[in-house]
Parts: sequence; structure tokens; C-alpha cells
Amino acid sequence: MGAILLLCRVGLAAVFAVAGVAKLADREGARKAAVDFGAPKALAGPLALAFPLAELAVAGLLLPERTALWGAAGVLVLLVIFSCAMALALARGSAPDCNCFGQLHSEPVGPKALARNGLLAAVAAFVVIAGWSDPGPGALAWIGDLDGSRLLAVVAGSVAVVALAACGWTLLHVMRAYGRVLVRLDQVEHALAVAGISLEDPELELPPTGHPPGTPAPDFSLPATRGGSVTLDGLLEPGRPLMLLFTSPGCGPCEELMPTVTTWQSELADVLTIALVSGSDAKVVRAEDEQHRLENVLVDEGFAVTMAYAASGTPSAVVVSAGGEVASWVASGPDRIRRLVVDTVAAPANSEGGLAVGEPAPQLALPDLEGQLVEIAEFRGSEVALVFWNSRCGYCRSMHEQLLEWEAERPAGATGLVVIASGDAAATREEGFASRVLLDADTEGSAAFLAGGTPMAVRIDADGKIASPVVAGADAVLGLVGAASSDSFELSISHVAGQQGRSPPDRVPGTK
Repeated sequence: MGAILLLCRVGLAAVFAVAGVAKLADREGARKAAVDFGAPKALAGPLALAFPLAELAVAGLLLPERTALWGAAGVLVLLVIFSCAMALALARGSAPDCNCFGQLHSEPVGPKALARNGLLAAVAAFVVIAGWSDPGPGALAWIGDLDGSRLLAVVAGSVAVVALAACGWTLLHVMRAYGRVLVRLDQVEHALAVAGISLEDPELELPPTGHPPGTPAPDFSLPATRGGSVTLDGLLEPGRPLMLLFTSPGCGPCEELMPTVTTWQSELADVLTIALVSGSDAKVVRAEDEQHRLENVLVDEGFAVTMAYAASGTPSAVVVSAGGEVASWVASGPDRIRRLVVDTVAAPANSEGGLAVGEPAPQLALPDLEGQLVEIAEFRGSEVALVFWNSRCGYCRSMHEQLLEWEAERPAGATGLVVIASGDAAATREEGFASRVLLDADTEGSAAFLAGGTPMAVRIDADGKIASPVVAGADAVLGLVGAASSDSFELSISHVAGQQGRSPPDRVPGTK
């Protein structure tokens, strides 16, 4: 029994010594954790020093035989304090990082942290109860009783444990730094892409991992962090491609990628639906959702859906077509996920490229910036390019200046331009287009032309028929708009004046 008690005491002492030293090495993190758990800011500094010193003190008391019981009792008191603070935080609906081991290991509090505290408390209680009359030999006295060979083995084992711990700590910091560098590069590539600069990297091509494209996507129904259940069909209902992003709290690259995902969900909402599938406890996932203000965050406890899509790690992503089929191999890592997003939003909305070339353009009427209804049929007699636009779309922003320059310098006889904007009317007006702008708030126009996102474009010939497939992406749209044409975009002055209810202008918007 004495040897078992000694092992329990040494184990507890090691845990609390490491925790205390790690907190002292990360004083700022310890102060932040104290505030996050509800301590007044004025007390955060003293508590950030007091708790690690208390942990070191109980670790020292556990080793000698005379003070072992006091050390075990101190462990119980600290664990009760820590567990109560965690339970109160969870009751308030928050999940702050525990900072239990400083920068060595920190994760949002949850059932796992409480269970770990309970296990340590059980060991400490065992030492107090079973060792009440005899807590076992002192650690130093036990070492002194060893003969030469056993003492050498203990020393060698201790050195090996310390070296292993040091290697693990170094590897952890190196991997975290590497992950930050990768995500920073990913953000740089994203900024370049928004600016219209594409970086081709053959190593980013997706390896054939997961289900082959064209395979029916595995169906699912998962609880959402904001209540209710979300199904695959529900996510595909808007008629846009869906990217499932598989993540897990505590994953460094996932955490660093979250701000970029928030931007994607905001800027690409008209082109791509992004849903996060997180394999963790619901409260932990909810805390991550609230921290980054994410949309469509689903809880996949047990990783059943993650495994159904053959996503073997986090972060990983796969695209599902609007028709419910797997549309890509699984992309693993921030760089490949970024490439997958770029490729998806730059692809045509459907395999047929929109309406068939040669068929009549859909007959519909949309309001212009002055609120006057304009029928698409009114543009007959001239070839026009319809550009589907949204002022909130980052890829629209990347081509905005080029489009304005083309408008200002458009040669005679070039294809005319009509902007069909699904965004806010005031924001669209501020874009400064000289061409005709029609408002498509409910996306009726883009749906009629099978244009599933922005920026996209299609040409209509002088007879009012579809003259090109629907194209997507800044480069493709600019290419289609700037294509040579034998017809000019000359609208009837009297017709436009009649529609707008005012005298004929000197120059019709959209013409040279």
C-alpha cells in the first residue's frame, strides 16, 4: 500500500508542478483566464500569481512523508475551487479557455475538464483516506533506500521523461507556429485573389480522397448550435453549391482559419453555402460559433457525418452540388480548402452553363435605380451583356475598377452592359456604374437565367436570344463583356425617355 500511495502522491505532484510552472510562464494567459471566469480585473493579476504558487506549494508538500496529507488536502481544495469556477461558467452559457497548463495545453471548459478534475480529486481523496495513518514513504527517503543499479534506473527514467516532455513541448510550439504561418499565407492568397491576382500551385490540386465526384452525397440531419436540426436537403434548398467544412475545437489550423470562414460566409453567400460540421461537445461548438459569429454550425458528436464523407482530419472540406451530388474530392488543410473555395465560386453555376445558346431570353421585368420597371425585351436591337452583381461579393469588388474603366473607354460597337444587382439599392447606386442598372432583390432575374451566384454574366443578341453560356468569375465576366461585337448598344432615345418619364438625355447610360 505504501508504494501505491507514493506513486499517487508523485503523480499528483508532477501534475500540479507542471501546471504551476506553465501558468507562471504564461502570466498574461492566466490573467485573461481569471477575468474570463468572472474574477474582477483588479484581482486578475494577484490570482494569476497566487494559484500557480499554490499549485507548486501542494506539489512540494506531497513529496515528504510528514506533509503528504496536507499536500493531498490542498490538492482537493484547489480542485474544488477550479471545478466550481468551471461549473459556474458553464451555467452562464460560456466556455472560456481553462488555461490549466498555460501554453502547454488550453481548451474550452466542458465535461472533459470537469471529469479530469474529478479523477485527480479521487486520487487525492484516496491519499487522504488510505494514508491517514501512514501516507507511505517520503519520495526522497524511498530514493535513498535504492541500491546502485535501481538508483541508476530511476535517474535514467526520470531524465527520459523530462527529455520526452521537453521534446513534446517544443514540438507543440513549433507546430503551432507552423500552423499560424500556413494560415497567414492562406490569408495573403485570399487577399490576392480578391484583388484579382491568382496564384497557381500544382501542389494544391486535390488528391483523390473521399467519394468520387458525381456520387450521391451522404444524407444527414444534425443539431445546429442555434437550435433545431439541419438536413442536407435544407442546406441545398437555396439552389447553390454547398461546402461542408469539417472542424474541431482545439484544432490550431481550424481556429486560425475561422475568421476567414466568417468572411467567406458573408462575401460568398450568393454563390456558395458554407456549413461547419464540428465533431465535439455541443457547448464547446456553440462557444466557437458565438466567438466568430459563424453561420450554419452543426454538431457532429461521434464524427458520424465526418466519417460518412471520408474526411479523415480537420480542417477538411468537400463540395456538394446543388443537385445533391459530391462535387469535389476532400480538401485537407487551409491551403487546399482555400483553393477549393476559389475553384467552386469560379465554376459555372451548372454543367450546362445556363440556358441553351439560341433560345429566347427569359421575359421578365426588373426595377431600375429610379424604381421604373424595365423589361429585358426592351434591349432587343442591340447585343447586351447581363452582369449579375452584388456589392457585398468580394469577387465583384475585385473587378469593379476594371469594369468602370471599360465603361469609360468602351469602343463604339462593343457589347453593351446591363448590371443586374441583387444587393442593397443604396450600395449598388454608390458603385458608380454608367451602364443601366436593374435591381434583383429577390434574385428573380438570376434564377431566370440560371445564374447561381455573382459575379456571373451572359450575352443576349440583337434578336433577344441567348448568345453565350453563363460564365462565372471576374476574369470570365470581363472577357465576355469585352468581347468584340458587330452590333452596338444604341437604345432608342425616345423609348428610354418614355420609360423614365423625362426629356431625352444627352447620352443614354450604357452607350458611348
